[in-house]
Amino acid sequence: MLADERHQFIISMLKQQGTIKLTDLIDQLHVSEATLRRDLAQLEKKKLLKRVHGGAALLQRKGFELGINEKINQSPAEKREIARIAASFVHEGDCLYLDAGTTVSEMIPYLKEKNVTVLTNGLMHLSRLAENEIKTLIVGGQVKVSTNAIVGSGAVGFLAQYRFDKCFLGMNGIHSVLGLTTPDPEEALLKKTAMGLSSECFVLADSSKLNEATFAKVGDVTDAVIITDSNNESALEDFRKNSKIKVVTP
Repeated sequence: MLADERHQFIISMLKQQGTIKLTDLIDQLHVSEATLRRDLAQLEKKKLLKRVHGGAALLQRKGFELGINEKINQSPAEKREIARIAASFVHEGDCLYLDAGTTVSEMIPYLKEKNVTVLTNGLMHLSRLAENEIKTLIVGGQVKVSTNAIVGSGAVGFLAQYRFDKCFLGMNGIHSVLGLTTPDPEEALLKKTAMGLSSECFVLADSSKLNEATFAKVGDVTDAVIITDSNNESALEDFRKNSKIKVVTP
């Protein structure tokens, strides 16, 4: 396979999955590790991806956001493990805010036996919450079709009526200096509001989001406990140098 063909394959896989491991590329492309490292370096130089420990991740544009179907296919195993850890912080009888994120959605089966009450802006969560017989309230407001989320000023006003023991949020960027960010200012405002109404805040995101920043700031990285995977060791090392940043990994 020619270099251009390999590059197209790598970008195609990243668009589907968000991240890809070097070992998987070696198995699929049948070339040496050295060759693939050169390929990734060339694509990174063209600003088509970023290299991470053991592979590569899709480079995020500040205002760009993947749709819900693309997000579902990104790092599914990592999301399930992150969600399992997040659910372990939930106590019997808690009142929770669950953000409209694909990783947050994976928490729901773990909440069935905890007698919780959930308020969510995530339309995709509703069937799963009902299946698990979890008491649920849905935020009122405008539907953002691309992410199946309720957003807007009506949603913020609705949310302000409630108080939560814990909130669990998805995030597109988690940066040690630039903070917690997401591409859409309306979603950022809703997330920020939820954080202000919660006794404890948790951000759930796979490690490709670490040291990334998108358009709209939600808060500082110290405002929440970050729950992520262990696939981006260099970024995790940077975060752990600051004792005020709380990071939980498997």
